[in-house]
Amino acid sequence: MAENYLQHAEHYNRIILTAQAQMQERFQRGLLQGDDNILSDITDSPRETKGALFDVYRNAYGARLAEIVQHDFEQLSAYLGDEAFAPVARAYVDATPSHHANARWYSRALPDFLKTAAPWCEAPELADLASLERALGEAFDAADDPVLTLEALATVPPSDWASLQFRPHPSVARVDLRTNAASIWVALHKKGTPPAVECATPVRLIVWRQDLVPKFRDVSEEEAMMWHEAAAGVPFGVLCEMLSFRSDPDSAPLRAATLLQGWIASGMVSGLQSA
Repeated sequence: MAENYLQHAEHYNRIILTAQAQMQERFQRGLLQGDDNILSDITDSPRETKGALFDVYRNAYGARLAEIVQHDFEQLSAYLGDEAFAPVARAYVDATPSHHANARWYSRALPDFLKTAAPWCEAPELADLASLERALGEAFDAADDPVLTLEALATVPPSDWASLQFRPHPSVARVDLRTNAASIWVALHKKGTPPAVECATPVRLIVWRQDLVPKFRDVSEEEAMMWHEAAAGVPFGVLCEMLSFRSDPDSAPLRAATLLQGWIASGMVSGLQSA
C-alpha cells in the first residue's frame, strides 16, 4: 500500500512539474515575444484586467534591459543625454530579444543596430561611439593570458625569425570608424565638451587591455594591415615581404621589427611559435 502511495505521489509530482514548466515557458514567451497565451493562466484583479497586470511585468522587464544598455554604453548615453538616449535603448530592446543567460552580452549588437535603424543611422558617430565602447568593454572582460616580453623575444635565434608566428592577446581588437568618434569619446571621458562631428577617411584603431586597463590608439593603414596578418598567424618573414611590396623594400624588416616591438611593449602579444 505504501508502495502504491509513493508511485501515485511521484506521478502527480511529474504532472505538477510539467505544468509548471509549461507555464514558465508561456510566461517567457509572453515577456519576450508578446504572446498573450499566458493570460489564460491569470485572473483579473478587482481593480485591473489581467492584460494590464501582465503588462506590468512586460514593462518592468523591458525597462531593466534598457538600463543594461545604458550601463554598457555610458559615453554614448552621455553624448546624447538621458532624454535622447531613452528611445534608443527602448527601440533596441523592442528589436532585440534577449537570448543570453548573462546580461553582460545583451547589448553587444547595439552598434550594428545604430548603423541601420532610423533616425540614428543618419548620425554615423553614434554607431562609431558604440563600436568603440563595445570594444573597450570586451577588452576589459577578455580572458587573462600571459604577455610576451621583449626579453623572451631576444632569446630567439636570428635563424628562426623568418618562421616566427605571434599569438595575439585575447583582449586585442581592430575597430574601424567613419568619424572622429575616438576624439568625441576622449572628450566625454574627461567630462569635457566633445568636438563637432567630422566624417573622414576610415579611422583605424587598435583596442587592447594593458595592466587591467582598456586602451586604444589609432594606427596607420600599414600597421592595421600588419596586425591583421600577424594575428592570423602569418610568419614574420612573410610579413616583411608584404611590407616590402608596399614601399621601400630595404627598410621593410626594420619597419616590421619596430611594429612588433611596439606590440610586445604594449602587451598585445601573448606568445610565439615557429611555423
